[in-house]
Amino acid sequence: MAAAAAIAVSTLSSAETTAITLPPARAGLDYQLGGAYPLPNGVQVVSRDWKASPADGVYNICYINAFQTQESGEVPDGIEDWDEDLLLNDGGDVVIDPDWDEAILDITTAAKRQRIAERITAHVDVCASKGFQAVELDNFDTFTRDVVKNKITPPDAEAYIRTLSTYAHGKGLAVGQKNTVELAPRHTANGLDFAIAEQCGEPEINECGDYIDAFGDHAVFIEYTDAGLRNACAYKERASIVRRDEGVSPIGDASYVRKTC
Repeated sequence: MAAAAAIAVSTLSSAETTAITLPPARAGLDYQLGGAYPLPNGVQVVSRDWKASPADGVYNICYINAFQTQESGEVPDGIEDWDEDLLLNDGGDVVIDPDWDEAILDITTAAKRQRIAERITAHVDVCASKGFQAVELDNFDTFTRDVVKNKITPPDAEAYIRTLSTYAHGKGLAVGQKNTVELAPRHTANGLDFAIAEQCGEPEINECGDYIDAFGDHAVFIEYTDAGLRNACAYKERASIVRRDEGVSPIGDASYVRKTC
């Protein structure tokens, strides 16, 4: 497996440095958040949930929902598992992302960011202990949600993700910037090593080139429609690309779709 140049960074609590390895460029990709299954032929990079195990012999990215809770009733990290004062509030009501039934974590103060990060970094520890090579910190773009009403700002999101990326680097993990193309030019300052973008090829979005401009060949694209895949595949000489079904279902499920360029 190809290996990019290692990068050394430090943890929050120690001056010790740990080398990280970026995902191989232009690699066969799979996105298995809906459940792990045997890798299709040619896959060199795979993303799986932090509760799953990494796959043997390939580069593994560990998915963590870092800016929102899981949906109500899910264990662990469902809405009920969080202290209510760490959930964004609007007029006495917890702010919910309606697309996923997830509460928005309140990262608007340094004290709250620290308390939330203590919980999320425990998941980072699990990723590192299992042998993943990178983390995917989902919902960096929560501040853009209509329901947030600008209560969370880009500087809030950046301050929080810098805490997480510094910690992950200290564990020897690369950190992917999930979506949030408007902050891609600041990825180095935020400690984000590669792009992991969904739907950048969708015709009404058309952002794949912006990620390439910021991250070069260190880009991972996941599409959910054939039209999105066609547009993303214009960058197949630069990025790792796959089309999955929206539920990222495991193989054998009736909804399962996986296509490549």
